[in-house]
Amino acid sequence: MMGFNPKDLRRAMKRMGIKLEELDAVRVIIELDDGSRLIVSSPQVSVMRMKGQPPMIYVVGDISKEEPVEEAPEISEEDVALVAEQAGVSLEDARKALEEAGGDIAEAILRLQEGRGTGGQT
Repeated sequence: MMGFNPKDLRRAMKRMGIKLEELDAVRVIIELDDGSRLIVSSPQVSVMRMKGQPPMIYVVGDISKEEPVEEAPEISEEDVALVAEQAGVSLEDARKALEEAGGDIAEAILRLQEGRGTGGQT
């Protein structure tokens, strides 16, 4: 296998309009759609810039995955009572709807009202 002289490689890249920049990164975190995160420890990070193209980032290192932590919303007794009153349901149903709506009072009321209109509670 043929080796490359780093100086020759840099000169060739410069002639082609490619700039390579090394970053002194400590950790790289990539947040995914599902809420989990990829964490790259001890990364080697390079940014390659070419004329007319968006920069490309290369990351090399040890990868670990962090699963999302779902925190239960804080639901006050006042919120439960308000939803129960507005939607005309029990406190238990109001609490459940608030939990499903992530603590969003308006959404909980709407869910309960829609449920009633589609064959749910009366």
